[in-house]
Amino acid sequence: MAEQEKFLTWNPWHGCRKYSEGCQNCYVYRIDRSFGKDASVVTKTSSFNMALLKKRDKSYRLPSGSTVFTCMSSDFFIEEADPYRDEVWGMINKRKDVRFNIITKRISRFLDCIPNDWGVGYENVTIGCTIENQPQCDARLPIFLSLPINNRFIICEPLLGPIVFKPRLNDKISYVIVGGESGQKARVCDYDWVLAIREQCIDSKVSFHFKQTGENFKKDNVLYRIKRSVHNEQAKKAGIDIEFLTDKGTNRQGDRDLSGLSVKNLSENIDLSE
Repeated sequence: MAEQEKFLTWNPWHGCRKYSEGCQNCYVYRIDRSFGKDASVVTKTSSFNMALLKKRDKSYRLPSGSTVFTCMSSDFFIEEADPYRDEVWGMINKRKDVRFNIITKRISRFLDCIPNDWGVGYENVTIGCTIENQPQCDARLPIFLSLPINNRFIICEPLLGPIVFKPRLNDKISYVIVGGESGQKARVCDYDWVLAIREQCIDSKVSFHFKQTGENFKKDNVLYRIKRSVHNEQAKKAGIDIEFLTDKGTNRQGDRDLSGLSVKNLSENIDLSE
């Protein structure tokens, strides 16, 4: 979550079937449609072996110490990828010098898809569970918390309604990311929903990151249409991110320690004049 951290993307396969409410306006479908492709067809990509590929100087294409968001144009646990997944787990296990972040809506398939040597989780893997509304919170969060995962976070993007996590939000969760929906058909994200999640994070001592406003953003009962180019910038201007820190400087997820409260930039100065 450090501001200066550089994130990379690795898509060993591409394509996904829409699975729940958050998938309705999926950006992968929008992009593939513009190229005449069927985004529901899952196929291996030319980047399948990217984690082990090297440059001419023998250094890895995915540099040591980097954070890599994995399978962002599909779902890592989708059924169509079952024949490929073990090989990818093998590459991830070999690259212990890289942190792999995997975001999924299919958390119910997790136990059927992990490698035999998973144990309580690879130290270099962080699993993010998408929770877009209350029904998906009720369905997915109990499963997510019961699983053998060392490092985990929640992502509420697109946020489609108010969500009450408590009493399930606890120290098993490293942080919660919240964001509105992008695209011309984006559904509304209400700032009150964002702030309510933030308050739950404070109460539970879980870090919180407001990632983007989305296209249609409501604040103080006024609906604003925000240009895609400033979704992240406007969210940052709100200044409502929080982190929980201790004197050790490292957190339970291998990044920074999140067990003591540090609240920064609490002014709500989001600029909606764009």
